[in-house]
Amino acid sequence: MDLTRLSAAELSERLIAGTVTSVEVTQAHLDRMSAVEPAVHAFLYTNAEEALAVAADVDTRRAAGEELHPLAGVPIAVKDVVVTRGMPTTAGSKILEGWVPPYDATIVERIRAARMPILGKTNMDEFAMGSSTEHSAYGNTHNPWDLTRIPGGSGGGSAAAVAAYEAPLAIGTDTGGSIRQPGAVTGTVGVKPTYGGVSRYGLIAMASSLDQAGPVTRTVLDAALLHEVIGGHDARDSTSIDEPLPGLVEAARKGAARDLTGLRIGVVKELSGEGYQAGVEARFHESLEMLTAMGATVVEVSCPNFDYALGAYYLIMPSEASSNLAKFDGMRFGLRVEPDEGPVTAERVMAATRGQGFGDEVKRRIILGTYALSAGYYDAYYGSAQKVRTLIQRDFDAAFEQVDVLVSPTAPTTAFPLGAKLDDPLAMYLNDIATIPANLAGVPGISVPNGLSDDGLPVGFQVLAPAKADDRLYLVGAALESACEAAWGAPLLAQAPELEVNR
Repeated sequence: MDLTRLSAAELSERLIAGTVTSVEVTQAHLDRMSAVEPAVHAFLYTNAEEALAVAADVDTRRAAGEELHPLAGVPIAVKDVVVTRGMPTTAGSKILEGWVPPYDATIVERIRAARMPILGKTNMDEFAMGSSTEHSAYGNTHNPWDLTRIPGGSGGGSAAAVAAYEAPLAIGTDTGGSIRQPGAVTGTVGVKPTYGGVSRYGLIAMASSLDQAGPVTRTVLDAALLHEVIGGHDARDSTSIDEPLPGLVEAARKGAARDLTGLRIGVVKELSGEGYQAGVEARFHESLEMLTAMGATVVEVSCPNFDYALGAYYLIMPSEASSNLAKFDGMRFGLRVEPDEGPVTAERVMAATRGQGFGDEVKRRIILGTYALSAGYYDAYYGSAQKVRTLIQRDFDAAFEQVDVLVSPTAPTTAFPLGAKLDDPLAMYLNDIATIPANLAGVPGISVPNGLSDDGLPVGFQVLAPAKADDRLYLVGAALESACEAAWGAPLLAQAPELEVNR
């Protein structure tokens, strides 16, 4: 039995039953990492010694009859934008190379409290700025379906690690689609929870009003299980929702029964058509037919202000990033570069450090954001973008008065070749056209694999729900997943070509 091919839920059942040990499970994933990492490059740091120590402790406690969390002993990978005590946390940037935080993010505290071995930190676009994981200062991550193609971004490392069977579970972050879009192009499940539903304490911020951490998994049930570990109120995050999570695991199990009688599903008119790959649209309409066959009512819904979401996002996000990244100044932590000649002043050290420490995409967004916030332009750019954001939120409110969930393709195309869009930022930004509205409004979204396009690469189906109704994502997502797997005879990832690995 290949332990790396089991879902987190299946591993949990075997660990609780005592048919496998956490050490065996963790070592199997570490061995898989050793075999495929030279080809995939999903990880920036491997945490083998600590992971095995946690696994051994779980086995000892279970053997002694101690009651443990259901996911105790199931390993996990963590995106490198999430602060982890005792492990390097770089956010994919040279400016934080070698920085080892003295504290854990709330997410990591909860993972540790559940006694889940942390396998390591995953690669990402620098400071989460990108849609392809080509903007990492530490090299590209490759899509396990086709190593010449991108794994999505910014969280391509987490998605690739799960798709390549290096980890059953991973943590990602989603500011404009950075969990869902990698999920779509790697054939994995990615969830952006309601804004405030998972603590941001200990996330290295890009855009504080948009950032949200969430699960990256191979099944909808696994995502629900992980979401219930990391979610819930945190007093250290002022934006955290002080309410219990809805029953996410219960909703996923109910959805797997494939009964959606009475559910109203809205197809967003503005998230289809020109620019969407033919195979993406074909799989989307096939999925709608499956949902209808399960009893759901499918109608078209118009959200006219979604047409302006991309422009508003690329003013709000860089403006907040410009402010958040001001702390990386070469003075307090991380990289420090002194000028080659002349006086060593604070201004010159800051300029030298930021000049060498930040990559081109980060510099591009800082410049854009600083300009949008500058005197004389604030109202015209940042202020106007916030007004558009309000209109998008109103579109969602009006839509959810008519339907229970909204759906669309997750990404307009399948994974494109590495390097294909690096010289065209706008073409790169358009990858997130379907995912950005949810971040602007703070509503939750999920991407579920729903087949292969004509090029043999994975496609994702996006479900959006009202704020704090994350359980609806898992109900619909699990129903579609179950119907698709029944039609295919196996999970989508079983159709992926086997990776060439080092033996």
